[in-house]
Amino acid sequence: MDHQAVLALYDRDMREGARPDGPGARIERTGAVVRQVADAEGWNGVLWSDLDAATADRAIAEQLGFFAAHGREFEWKLYGHDLPSDLGDRLTAAGFQAEPEETLMVGEVARLSLDAGLPDGVRVLPATDRAGVELVVDVHEKAFGTDGSRLRHRLLARLAEQPDNVVAMVALAGDEPVSAARVELVPGSRFAGLWGGGTVAGWRGRGVYRALVAHRAGIAAAHGCRYLQVDASPMSRPILERLGFHALSTTTPYLSPL
Repeated sequence: MDHQAVLALYDRDMREGARPDGPGARIERTGAVVRQVADAEGWNGVLWSDLDAATADRAIAEQLGFFAAHGREFEWKLYGHDLPSDLGDRLTAAGFQAEPEETLMVGEVARLSLDAGLPDGVRVLPATDRAGVELVVDVHEKAFGTDGSRLRHRLLARLAEQPDNVVAMVALAGDEPVSAARVELVPGSRFAGLWGGGTVAGWRGRGVYRALVAHRAGIAAAHGCRYLQVDASPMSRPILERLGFHALSTTTPYLSPL
């Protein structure tokens, strides 16, 4: 893989050329910043910027003012290759709080090792209705220890209004939900995003996460996507590397001080 070429393609397609990630959201391009504006339950934030030392502080202040006027907390999604190189320090100085860093990983679907099978007694079901979404949220809360209210809201809205753009799934051991994940499809894009992959503590290390990556890769391939993209945690990065994903950059959420 030509890392620089694929990273430039990702920036162009998925950041500078971003599309709304759900019903009611919109993409706005203002100056050298691309942001998404959504309701209070959706994702609000800065996706891309083209800044330098002379323009960065003003742009940060402008985004703070804009989202404050709309009563929205927001995230500045900073990538390791974004400029200026001290943009993270500037965000911190403006009151943003950095969340843990993750690794932007991309795999070419045709070159991935996708022979992973599910453990005995485990099956995958699509989450296509409220009951399925509740299972996904249950896994999310147990795996990550965070509230799943926003995930519930966003998944139900997308399944109702944009069902072709997201495929959510849950792995069940008998009737127990043990892992869940989703793949997000952007019409016309070469990239599909793998999101929300999580496994409850007692089932980690048994190959369920790996099997759900393979399952989602098959869905992306069927929709004509060439690449899979993941914001990988330190726990999932080694698994993804063994499957054939490449680390292209880092990504750090900076949460606004509102």
